[in-house]
Amino acid sequence: MNGFLLALRSSFGFLSTIPVGITMEGLDEFFKRTYLHQIVGIVLGLMMGAVAYLLVSYIPVSIAAVLIIAFVYYITGLNHLDGMADLGDGMTAHGSVEKKLKALKDMSLGIGGVAYASLIIIAFYATLVALHEQSLIVYSSDDNVARVFFLAMFVSELSAMQSMLTIAAFGKSIHQGLGSILVENTTVPKYLMGFAIGIVACVAMSFYLGFGIIGIIPFIAAILATFVLLNTSNRHFGGVNGDVIGASNEVGRIIALITVTMVLMYGGIAWTL
Repeated sequence: MNGFLLALRSSFGFLSTIPVGITMEGLDEFFKRTYLHQIVGIVLGLMMGAVAYLLVSYIPVSIAAVLIIAFVYYITGLNHLDGMADLGDGMTAHGSVEKKLKALKDMSLGIGGVAYASLIIIAFYATLVALHEQSLIVYSSDDNVARVFFLAMFVSELSAMQSMLTIAAFGKSIHQGLGSILVENTTVPKYLMGFAIGIVACVAMSFYLGFGIIGIIPFIAAILATFVLLNTSNRHFGGVNGDVIGASNEVGRIIALITVTMVLMYGGIAWTL
């Protein structure tokens, strides 16, 4: 197997629960091509979008939202949510940078971690319900509402992947690990390749579903929010690690979904023109 195909297979093994197998050689090839985050994002986004489309079409939204969230974590795993929990422990710890770093890397779960992880899940659920409500206001047919969910889940996954690349490209490692390897290998050219793939995919899907340029807005919003997270991490820890990168995935997804909802609320059908 050539290097690119090995990297592609390993990217799915690293970023999802799809059982493709993963080796250290494969990880090395993947880290040389970190823009492959967005290829994985496209595939996972299509899967999430399809599941959301079907669930919203046939069952009540409150139940559909729970099942959508369950599917997202089933296919992506819980590593990113674990990173958010660790970030919560570190950020809520009092004292010096050293004490915050100790809390960040501590294997035990504290109240800060519980709070951050819980808030992410609550925000995920609330945003899906709000998205359904706003979609019904703007669009009259159930099919259009379901297509909004397809687009929202697709774009939010690409946004989550680009958020991880944003932290890796512009962050400074605070200790050795998989996170530091990702940081060292995500150069600006690789970041821009991922950015270009993400932008093209978001816009193409948005136009294909008949929603104009709406797809680009949540993608950019997620990146901007990630820079806020990066700045916050620098202030608390003096840099980033794998937990911060994982947490950025969760932040990017939620910000993208919130942005789609807010665009529907304040922009409405004008964004489909």
